[in-house]
Amino acid sequence: MSINFNVKKFSCIRIGHRHNVICASIMTCDGQPLHWVSEFRYLGVFIVSSRSFKCSLVYAKRSFYAAVSGLFGKLLNLAFEEVILELLRTKCTPNFIIPIRVFSAGQGGPAFLRLHLHRLCMKLFKTGSIDVVKDCQRYFAIDLPSSHLKRRQDKFILQHVSTVNGFYQFCKKL
Repeated sequence: MSINFNVKKFSCIRIGHRHNVICASIMTCDGQPLHWVSEFRYLGVFIVSSRSFKCSLVYAKRSFYAAVSGLFGKLLNLAFEEVILELLRTKCTPNFIIPIRVFSAGQGGPAFLRLHLHRLCMKLFKTGSIDVVKDCQRYFAIDLPSSHLKRRQDKFILQHVSTVNGFYQFCKKL
């Protein structure tokens, strides 16, 4: 019994010290070659061929700003700030939060998102002052991405603390 692969949906990527070396073709059982790519999408996250594990935010940024532009284009001068903020929170932010969760702290994902959140608030509240933006964020209870991610991690850990999980116990000892 053999498994049939749709070669249009499968690809190969290298991550590591030799990520930029040209590799030999890999063939399926029926003789079709799998293609080598420099990036691929997996569960909404674009993984990039590089020396270490890296993800690309280009597509997430594009999707986020397309949603924000559509929202601002239709509602910026018509709706209250609370309505626009809630729509941003529910419709636009998930486009960025999903890829940011797989980033390591060294890749600057949450800091990158915080900068863009400040810029959106500057446009929404029609100000150029970061102090005014921070006050508005406190007043409207706008979570910074780092606190949002921390809350999600804490929730995940609380769900799994009570389980008897060998992998969790191993990680806890580290």
